[in-house]
Amino acid sequence: MKCGVIDIGSNSMRLTVYDAERNTFRILFKEKIMTALASYVEYGALSEEGIESACSGLMEFRERLEVLEIRDIYVFATASLRNITNTEDALNQIYAKTGFAVEVISGYEEAMYGFSGAMCDVAATDGIFTDIGGASTEISIFCEGRIRSAESFPTGSLKLYRECVRNIVPGKGSMKRIGAQIEAQFKDRKFACEAASDVQMVCIGGTARAVLKLAAKVFSLPAGQNHISRKQLDRLCEILFKADKAACDLILKTAPERIHTLVPGMMILQYIAERFGVSRMIVSRYSVREGYLCQKIQTEM
Repeated sequence: MKCGVIDIGSNSMRLTVYDAERNTFRILFKEKIMTALASYVEYGALSEEGIESACSGLMEFRERLEVLEIRDIYVFATASLRNITNTEDALNQIYAKTGFAVEVISGYEEAMYGFSGAMCDVAATDGIFTDIGGASTEISIFCEGRIRSAESFPTGSLKLYRECVRNIVPGKGSMKRIGAQIEAQFKDRKFACEAASDVQMVCIGGTARAVLKLAAKVFSLPAGQNHISRKQLDRLCEILFKADKAACDLILKTAPERIHTLVPGMMILQYIAERFGVSRMIVSRYSVREGYLCQKIQTEM
């Protein structure tokens, strides 16, 4: 069966088209639109302009899917529509304007789907799983290949940028404000594997993929390598957190669409790595969409 899965995120909207059977899948086509929906949230609600941006992106995807003759289409939203006060109104408007009935998944479901997708690509049995998005961060503890606990936190790279940064790239003052927000969000939470050492962290999401690209360029990683050491992560943070021209040039050469959100995202990533004693970071090619496919679509085939 050929099907399309659309993920409406807080920073970007992504479409993946699959050729899926009961226990296997193959990616046929992928596309991304940077919608930055989190930047349209005003006093807790998604503005009319933000809703229109979401509709515009969905209609672009509809055109692609019609050309590809894909009839089975699944659309879900994460924190982009979950963490707003006018979710129902936004969903009604989106359906009226695009014909797409959007499913809003919970933070727990997002963590579970993300972990499931990552495990389709990464051979890991124990550690922590992290997904840093635009407006939320999911952290899961897994052991023997199964999730033991999963939590979603209402903070992400784009949200931190909007609330803490005054210029395009965070400077020292902005980073101080970001650090304070991260600490406030996570400090009172207790996790099962804290104070451990030599923990591996499996990551999905745009921040993690951008970090891997940066590492490939800075450290000349072999083609296809999907992991970096904690030492390499800390070195990348040291380079980018200088917020100088060299840091900006490096981002523009590797992940230009994340010039404003990469540093906030990396600050969350480094905080988690420090708190959990992470020794290695593994970046999966797959994501929440693949987990949604496996857990929601393929189980009904």
